[in-house]
Amino acid sequence: MKRSTFAILTSLVVVTACTTAQLNQTMSEVNKALKTEQPLTTGEVAEGLKEALINGISNGSDLASQLDGYFKNPKIKIPFPPDVKKVEDKLRQIGLGSEVDKFILTLNRGAEDAAKEAKPIFISAIKQMTIQDAWGILKGTDNAATEYLKRTTSAQLREKFQPVMASSLSKVNATKYYSDIVTRYNKIPFVEKVNPDLNDYATTKAMDGLFLLIADEEKKIRENPLARTTELLKRVFGSQQ
Repeated sequence: MKRSTFAILTSLVVVTACTTAQLNQTMSEVNKALKTEQPLTTGEVAEGLKEALINGISNGSDLASQLDGYFKNPKIKIPFPPDVKKVEDKLRQIGLGSEVDKFILTLNRGAEDAAKEAKPIFISAIKQMTIQDAWGILKGTDNAATEYLKRTTSAQLREKFQPVMASSLSKVNATKYYSDIVTRYNKIPFVEKVNPDLNDYATTKAMDGLFLLIADEEKKIRENPLARTTELLKRVFGSQQ
């Protein structure tokens, strides 16, 4: 029965933080188990994980940034802001459903446009990952690397991504359509006025969608040999009897 290198590595790493000596000892055991002619080093394992993440981010960002990458993907499609769902419901009731649909389309177009700019931000964060970070990920779940990125980059990503998202929403007229919708709603007699932050909502949902796609790609590389596109990935994640 085949076992992935990843599974072997995971079973050999102790739960507590690894010291340099522990890493070296573990790598010796791993290479003995794998019977490789060219033993893996701790640095190669870290680089393999970085490579896997960069591949996942590139694939995920490319999927998200293409036409209908968000809009026709039910897993990440951005809906009308839920905290003002009453706005959507009321406008549909009075025959303005087409205006709502147009806004939802442009909202997702904005996310697709902004996703193009997210890739270098993610990749920069990955390149700063240490060997210790990599070994921590080896002890984790199928989406451990994605969770690591969420934990370590979300604040910085939001700061950099938000103006990109604002620009993208403006470029595809989502901001204008949303303003028009809210203005129309607020003119309806006896309704409670609303004016939520569209950019913050769109940024959060766009980032959530990217992380979801990246997690999918990470899982593929861990489990599917065909998703390992370089020699280093094949060596780090390769199968062994």
